[in-house]
Amino acid sequence: MNHTPRAKERELGERIASVGAVVVAYSGGVDSAYLASVCHGVLGERALAVTAVSPSLSRRERRDAEALAARWGWNHATVETHEVARDEYSRNGSDRCYWCKTELFEVLAPIASARDARIAVGTNLDDLSDHRPGRRAARENDVITPLADAGLSKGEIRELAAARNLPVADKPASPCLASRFAYGVRVTPEGLERVDNAEEALRALGFRVLRVRDHGDLARIELEPGEIERAGGLRTEIAAALRSLGFKYVTLDLEGFRSGSLNEALLQPRIAPRWGSSASR
Repeated sequence: MNHTPRAKERELGERIASVGAVVVAYSGGVDSAYLASVCHGVLGERALAVTAVSPSLSRRERRDAEALAARWGWNHATVETHEVARDEYSRNGSDRCYWCKTELFEVLAPIASARDARIAVGTNLDDLSDHRPGRRAARENDVITPLADAGLSKGEIRELAAARNLPVADKPASPCLASRFAYGVRVTPEGLERVDNAEEALRALGFRVLRVRDHGDLARIELEPGEIERAGGLRTEIAAALRSLGFKYVTLDLEGFRSGSLNEALLQPRIAPRWGSSASR
């Protein structure tokens, strides 16, 4: 059996054709953009890319998603979602993504129903081994995952997106702004705007791959390892920019950027007292 990316893309096209009509949850990242491209190529007007707009979507991401859809002539719409108004979401537990996707699919469901279409998301093969509570919401809402079902990995999607001349082929991953909040730090519209502004301040200094992690009063900056030394030389400018947004403390993570670093806290083992408990003394 041929398992090349091109062969998987052909299988993907066949899967999409068999569905008949789709509503693609389109954020503008490489996965959803590639999926939107394939769906429009196979289904034409029976494909609709929909971008969910809320405080958790950065201004830059919305702008770029709309521009890409317009450039390629995709059938595109935006809808408002209100996940931040859900206490289950804003309290920011480890299941936050489940409530985010539940809100998204509830908003997309009537759109899909009116078009006799299925909702499709850009989940890829690699996502299946990560902490992704949103997958449960997808199963509960009968949402399809064509990229993962065709066995396409992130690297293969980037390769195929580049072959289609999609400008997002090498775009760094950029999940929603709420993913910057440490679990337990409440997600608010004001907090999301603060993180968005903090990351824009760093981009203005020339950094491209980055995260500003919100730990309440503390901002933890993740950059590519090769950029850490340069950031150290700009520490005065960086600290001033982030303090002006309300952070009391500004730190630079020496381990550098790593996707999903806040999930590390979910896997931390309980540390036993070094010398035994006080009861045993």
